[in-house]
Amino acid sequence: MLEVRNARLLYGDFVAVDNLSFTIKPGDIFGLLGTNGAGKTTTFRMIMGLLEPTEGEILYFGQKVGYHNVNEIGYMIEERSLLTKISVKELMLYFGQLKDMDKKMIEERLDYWLKRFKIEEYKNKKIKELSKGNQQKVQFISAIINNPRLLVLDEPFSGLDPINLELFVEVIRDFQKQGSMVVFSSHQLDHVESFCEEVVVLEKGRAVISGRLETVKDDFKKQNIHVVGDVDVEYMKTIEGVERVIENANGIVVKIAHEDVRKAVFDYVKTCGNVTKFDVEKATLSEIFIAKVGHSHEEA
Repeated sequence: MLEVRNARLLYGDFVAVDNLSFTIKPGDIFGLLGTNGAGKTTTFRMIMGLLEPTEGEILYFGQKVGYHNVNEIGYMIEERSLLTKISVKELMLYFGQLKDMDKKMIEERLDYWLKRFKIEEYKNKKIKELSKGNQQKVQFISAIINNPRLLVLDEPFSGLDPINLELFVEVIRDFQKQGSMVVFSSHQLDHVESFCEEVVVLEKGRAVISGRLETVKDDFKKQNIHVVGDVDVEYMKTIEGVERVIENANGIVVKIAHEDVRKAVFDYVKTCGNVTKFDVEKATLSEIFIAKVGHSHEEA
């Protein structure tokens, strides 16, 4: 279990992270989200023991992270930091031995992951000879070569095409199934939403959203109604509680302030002709993120 308890970190007078608390249990996939400069990377560095909280504490199975347990943790930083003049194999031997792995185990796991990521032919290639996408795969492998119990991923999906993104997600799911804890940041909120169970959204170092994703959506109240049919868009806009009506190629999306508005919208749609769709969905994570964080940036 990873526990972040009232963690606060100051750089001089600047508050980078302020009174942050959350818990990650084995098998959890946890999203730490926020705009650039919100405090995500600082939080990761505190989790890794690279920075000491000014106040509060961070515990990994009841202990601080140190030389005695850091071998159980994998960390992929946002800034790519590969040693480009050596080969993939040499790099993994270096990282693996830092985690007290023997050479045989490192090579066995490297061969497995190179095959899984479909880059077996690059084992003896120098890092600088690889494309950016394949370098990113290698960096990911460096974070999981030790089969970590806690996997910390800072923007792991940045720059990935859809096929490789799904491959990364599949691997993260596998770690979840074996009971590892996964905490990551990402700007691609649609993918966060598809496989993350719990989130914290930071803004200026403070948590503005925190909890199970489904609970966060329920608490937000706003919903989207997808309608296909012969409806009067202008009339729809006049219904009390309808905040916005968006027309697109697949019908219209009616954004409502809270679930009680559904009945008024439905009562009107029942009177319309050729209605083939009336679906109600909770607000997306992107919509919640913009609502909670976007206004503060507009005012800045």
